[in-house]
Amino acid sequence: MNESLRAIGEEYWEYQLETSPLTALMLGDHRYGDRFDEQSREAEDRNIAALRDFAARAEAIDPADLETEERITREVLMFEASTNAAGAETRQAELAVNHVVGFQAMMPVIAPQLPIETSEHAEQLIVMYGEMARGLDEMSERIREGIESGRTPPRYAVGETIKQLDAFAAIPIDQDPLLATRVPAEFDEGATGAWKERLAGVIETAIRPALGRYRDLLEQHVMPVARPEERSGVGWLADGEELYARAIHQHTSLAMDATEIHEIGMQAIERLADEYRVLGSKVLGTQNLGDIFSRLRDDPDLHFQTGPEIVAASEAAMAKAKAAMGDWFGRLPVADCGVAEVQSGPVAFYFPPALDGSRPGNFFINTSDPTKTGRFEIEALAYHEGIPGHHLQLAISQELEDLPEFRKHAGITAFAEGWGLYTERLADEMDLYTSDLDRIGMLSLDSMRAGRLVVDTGIHAMGWSRQQAIEFLARNAPMSLGNIEDEIDRYIGMPGQALAYMIGRLEIQRIRSDAEERMGDNFDIQGFHDAVLTHGMLPLEVLAGVVEEWTAGVRPA
Repeated sequence: MNESLRAIGEEYWEYQLETSPLTALMLGDHRYGDRFDEQSREAEDRNIAALRDFAARAEAIDPADLETEERITREVLMFEASTNAAGAETRQAELAVNHVVGFQAMMPVIAPQLPIETSEHAEQLIVMYGEMARGLDEMSERIREGIESGRTPPRYAVGETIKQLDAFAAIPIDQDPLLATRVPAEFDEGATGAWKERLAGVIETAIRPALGRYRDLLEQHVMPVARPEERSGVGWLADGEELYARAIHQHTSLAMDATEIHEIGMQAIERLADEYRVLGSKVLGTQNLGDIFSRLRDDPDLHFQTGPEIVAASEAAMAKAKAAMGDWFGRLPVADCGVAEVQSGPVAFYFPPALDGSRPGNFFINTSDPTKTGRFEIEALAYHEGIPGHHLQLAISQELEDLPEFRKHAGITAFAEGWGLYTERLADEMDLYTSDLDRIGMLSLDSMRAGRLVVDTGIHAMGWSRQQAIEFLARNAPMSLGNIEDEIDRYIGMPGQALAYMIGRLEIQRIRSDAEERMGDNFDIQGFHDAVLTHGMLPLEVLAGVVEEWTAGVRPA
């Protein structure tokens, strides 16, 4: 490899691990296990400067002097570093009050996943929990900076976060979810008890007080000036148009604007209506969209009642996918994927395996209210989050031996989520759906992703209120109202991220269609999937070039 590019890539990856100790620890790298990510404005400024420097140094390398894989490395580094810098420059930390994916929602999920294997790791965690309290105070300071500059979060998110923090504070210390960590195998009962006591002590004397200060800041200073529900989008901020434009580019990796994306979403919803009518007639005896949606949303027989039911259904879907994946993928992951239930966070999500093999990949399903999850949706969710979705994508990427380390872990949203959504339809090609009712679940999740293009742009670029977005999704997707509200609140708190799913899926499908047309009978689905998955995450324009080169190498001259 070009030595300058190799050196920049190695330095960039080491920089990412050092400045995000939690990411490093989740990957099984314990060198920074006694630290917690810095959240201050000063740290953000240093990060922006460093990322801009990495991007500039990569851009300065002449691509004409590089081999194909080296050119991809240069493009990925330039895109990721520059778009992350551009996102950080919009100072979204000043607005980061979020009851769906905020600290108080996600840390209870993350804590049990931390790979604490030895007594040394356990000692590091005690120090890290103290640093976590410092991070919380830095988060609070960023919110204060937002108030001073007239940039405040939405009032609804503030109120719901306060409720979560109050519920958190009411949990007895010995039952605090941050205590639900792994225990080193070398600990006996006495050592375990003593260590847990010390960990609880840090939670009680450092983390809980920091959360209390954050809660009081929200109630006393943020709530009075927070944006009302009818001004939930960032478009209402003075710099909102630029913030959202940068978010669109970062999350889609394409040159698109909000109006174009909004229209793509509307067209996708119209196409889905025809598919609903066909399957609705077969399964529910009606072609009326309103009746189909009402039945799927309100019929208790079509919804789960308990968490274990959801986990069992997810595991059954994953087992089917594992048995079939060898026919559709040439390269398969070594790491396994499990299913686990959680009580907070998004409806469903995935964590990749630890690099040291101490933890498999995991598909997490939120069972805090089982009745929100349709029985008809669980297969599509499992295929998206687990196999053949994020697990194949991310576990294979981590296991690639010939790529620079940063490319194995690149965070390019449109590729990641576009692939996950692509595999929901691929699962139908693989004959994985048990019934036509389960195929309606595939359409249901498609409706959500198509609707996201409309409501995300509506909220952040077109002045829609929170309620307007909820009503639109309720008219055009059969999700439960509770799930719709959670989804809309996630979009409000993460501008542009929700666009990645459908935009990414449509582009991957376009790239595949082009390959099929160019190759004719020489097209091989295993080869296509391997071409997509064996280069790590890529900006979509780079992915198109990779697949085009694959087709040129396979089809006859």
